Amino acid sequence: MEDNYSESHHHSESQSHKNHQHNDILPSTSVLLIIVPIIIIILLIAISLLIVMLKRIQSAKHNGTNNSSKSVINKNNCMFVAHSTIDIHLSPDVKGGCLPGHGGSSGRMPETKLRGVQVFTYKQLEMSTDKFNEANVIGNGGYGVVYRGVLIDGTVAAIKVLQREGKQWERSFRLEVDLLSRLHSPYLVELLGYCADQHHRLLIFDYMPNGSLQQHLHSAHKQSTNSLNWGIRLRIALDCARALEYLHEHTTPSVIHRDFKCSNVLLDQNFRAKVSDFGLAKIGSDKLNGLISTRVLGTTGYLAPEYASTGKLTTKSDVYSYGVVLLELLTGRVPIDTKRPPGEHVLVSWALPRLTNREKVVEMVDPTLQGQYTKKDLIQVAAIAAMCVQTEADYRPLMTDVVQSLVPLVKTYSSSCPANSFRSYNQTVSPRS
Repeated sequence: MEDNYSESHHHSESQSHKNHQHNDILPSTSVLLIIVPIIIIILLIAISLLIVMLKRIQSAKHNGTNNSSKSVINKNNCMFVAHSTIDIHLSPDVKGGCLPGHGGSSGRMPETKLRGVQVFTYKQLEMSTDKFNEANVIGNGGYGVVYRGVLIDGTVAAIKVLQREGKQWERSFRLEVDLLSRLHSPYLVELLGYCADQHHRLLIFDYMPNGSLQQHLHSAHKQSTNSLNWGIRLRIALDCARALEYLHEHTTPSVIHRDFKCSNVLLDQNFRAKVSDFGLAKIGSDKLNGLISTRVLGTTGYLAPEYASTGKLTTKSDVYSYGVVLLELLTGRVPIDTKRPPGEHVLVSWALPRLTNREKVVEMVDPTLQGQYTKKDLIQVAAIAAMCVQTEADYRPLMTDVVQSLVPLVKTYSSSCPANSFRSYNQTVSPRS
């Protein structure tokens, strides 16, 4: 009987233990059944919110791209983000045949506005220049030939026919169209339109009746006409400084011209200067004075030493080129002249030690100025030039500093001289001279 009681008691304890374990398991399962759905719901809400936020960000970026008035550049493809990028091959505005791969040059397509820039057929431009008559040639060089033409609306324009030369030729065309259709400054030449009809590549610019600065400083007929007077030279120097200041400090990232020289400074009817030819331009670094590496392109005599030797390019490379042009305005000499005596072949090397010498600086002034300037102004301009052509890039000033230094000189000269002192020609000099 005791055995039966013991066995019954043991069975009762075992059953009680199993019931206790079962009761422990039930709460755990219930908790999991509650928590797991909550976690899933939270994750779904988080993912939904993330998707909504991403869509809003993309929408904001899209709106900012279309509406922003500030020049913002995408360095990866050298195209501006502001407004919309010109796609030379896919633009819907030019289905009639002005861009490569879209037909011929029938001339039936009307002039089309493409984001402020007109699109022309080759036949239209042929008519504008009297079939590219040699009598209308106003300039030529390694890039091609420039013709004077009259557009269908009566606008007088400079039409540049680019010479076909490998990949650089196509790149220069695309870059110049893209940059100048978005950069807007009174100190840059205005792009009126372009044509990419079949294998033809043409750029149409605002006509500058007084040609280039090089034609006035260095042409064979320079001595037989009145030279650019001191007032005009100061004004040209300031206009060019403002052009480079705009490129370097008022676009994001900066634009480095890379081929700033006398022949790329054009003069309007009032001898106000505008900078042209952006075929070699480079989009700079986001960082102030940031270095970018590139192959060396440009014109001998205007290249900054560090760029010519290493290919390291910054906005200070343009500052050096500007300094060379300023020396040309001061001296009337070309950057490289092997016909001069030994020691005077390279303008910068010859001028640099004289620029800070108050007596010698007078001796280097362009003789055609005939002393029509103040020594005080000369010394100040010489000091600016000396800083710009420093061998070390870090010692060169920002173009903003150059502008601020020149403004008082131009104001002083214009206020102390007759109203016509900024005019040196009785008649317009032909750009072909």
